[in-house]
Amino acid sequence: MVTLPPDYRPSDAEEFMNPQQLEYFRRKLLGWRADLLKEADETLASLQDGGMQEPDITDRASAETDRALELRTRDRARKLISKIDQALERIENGTYGYCEESGEPITLRRLQARPIATLSIEAQERHERMERTHRDD
Repeated sequence: MVTLPPDYRPSDAEEFMNPQQLEYFRRKLLGWRADLLKEADETLASLQDGGMQEPDITDRASAETDRALELRTRDRARKLISKIDQALERIENGTYGYCEESGEPITLRRLQARPIATLSIEAQERHERMERTHRDD
């Protein structure tokens, strides 16, 4: 078990993906996952409590639109939780922080912003260019 100081932040001055960095990102991912699950539970409780009790048809339509938007948001969160779980798995198997395409380290700055990243910025840009090229055909 690795202990981290409360103010720990990964730095380029230390060895890439050392035990402290891995623990830092593991905790970050677990916290993010817990927040998403809490929001999902709140949504479920809200949907179970709120029936279609609005007598006005306009109010009812507005409430239905709100519910549909919330369900789409929860679906995105569900997919994000899956990606978080995959990132946690990569931490366990020693591949976290490395580009799936090139094997090169993903920058700490990118991982801070997007801890579920699987591609370096360069590989991600290539991937997006390919998608745009094929989508335009």
